[in-house]
Amino acid sequence: MGKRGMISAPAGNAKRLGAALCLLAGLAGAGAALAATTIYTCTDPSGKKHTSDRLIRECALRDHRVLNPDGTVRRVITPPLTGEERAAQEARESEATAERTAQLDAMRRDRSLAQRFPDEAAHNKARAAALDDVHKAVALSEKRLATLAIERKPLLAEAEFYQGKPLPAKLKQDLDANDASTDAQRSLIQNQQAEEVRINALFDAELARLKRLWAGAPPGSMGVLPGASAPPATPRKAAAK
Repeated sequence: MGKRGMISAPAGNAKRLGAALCLLAGLAGAGAALAATTIYTCTDPSGKKHTSDRLIRECALRDHRVLNPDGTVRRVITPPLTGEERAAQEARESEATAERTAQLDAMRRDRSLAQRFPDEAAHNKARAAALDDVHKAVALSEKRLATLAIERKPLLAEAEFYQGKPLPAKLKQDLDANDASTDAQRSLIQNQQAEEVRINALFDAELARLKRLWAGAPPGSMGVLPGASAPPATPRKAAAK
């Protein structure tokens, strides 16, 4: 073989080149016994193809194809990765693992969804049950508001006697407490109305997904169900104040 000169490497690849040369030296020593029957081939950074009976220094940072005497590939020797390349490879592997996990989770959720709701009637029944709790909470708050309105009438009637004058401390305290309780119940009603919208949106998304599953779509083929990790919350009971 002709004499080969060492190729120059960018400063950023200096450590990698050193590691690659060490690897080549070690592999060359380990494979000395096979040198007579082993053929190494590679293409250097300039595009030139090299063939030798030993590892090729010009391709220290390139893949080596190890050939059998009949020209078939026995194996491929790859150079060691740089820190950046290793980090990129780990990131790709992590992303691929996350995608596989998400796909399996979507398949599991779809199978569970189809098992829970074999038809639209079963799904409508579940929606009605979830909304029933919300409606009961709203009715409880509305009932409390009606009671507070009744309790407020005598307080307002009494306050008329003090027009232009400071209200007695007890009367003012009772009116303020009535106002606070009324505001709290109205806030509870607003929260429950927002919860009703959320529940309906979740059941609408589920129903659209179920219709495709009932029609034969493979589980997991539609991505992740929006809001799947947030099932309908149990409505908070309106506290009596």
